[in-house]
Amino acid sequence: MSIVYHKELEQGSEEWLAARCGLLTASEMKLIVTPTLKAASNDKERAHLYELLSQRITKRVEPQYVSDDMLRGQDDEIDALELYGKTYAQTKPMGFITNDKWGFTLGYSPDALVGDDGLVECKSRNQKLQIKTLVEYVATDAIDPDFMIQVQTGLLVSEREWCDLVSYCGGLPMATVRVLPDSKGQEAIIAAATAFHDRLDAAYEKFMVLTTSSKARLIPTVRRLYQEIF
Repeated sequence: MSIVYHKELEQGSEEWLAARCGLLTASEMKLIVTPTLKAASNDKERAHLYELLSQRITKRVEPQYVSDDMLRGQDDEIDALELYGKTYAQTKPMGFITNDKWGFTLGYSPDALVGDDGLVECKSRNQKLQIKTLVEYVATDAIDPDFMIQVQTGLLVSEREWCDLVSYCGGLPMATVRVLPDSKGQEAIIAAATAFHDRLDAAYEKFMVLTTSSKARLIPTVRRLYQEIF
């Protein structure tokens, strides 16, 4: 099946969360691949493994805290895409993209598509980070290393030819840097994701065996909905 475009999904909706449930996605890939392209082995990587394992078992994504920065980012993304469209090319929304060509599924939620070949990824920045981005990265036609794994994973999943990374802060110049696929980075992503999924599958099997063991003394419970508690 390989690439599937889930264009009907609205990002942030219950349906979008359900589509992502239990999947390793581009926005989280930095938890399992380090900036030096090594497979991560730390508390954050292990915590993410158990987060995805719990989603696979319960078929549920637990609510996440929405910060002021995240809310600002939602508004900034709208403004950034509008300005991008006026300056460069019209964009199309896309809820979610999946690709299962490696024997497991990776997901990616682009901020927008451009034609048949491009992606747009928007980053909302406060003013000091926008200034840093312009001075340290855009001046040399580079991008913040914190975003490289996400962008390369997006290119890998979508198999598109380029991604324009947009850095936006209202009142300061908007920066756009084009990122092309990097074979070395994508090979590292695939290797780390493969090892991660092997461990995830092994942990799932261990859990399923445990639930059938009479020695484990496990007692089924019923989940309470938040509304029922209060």
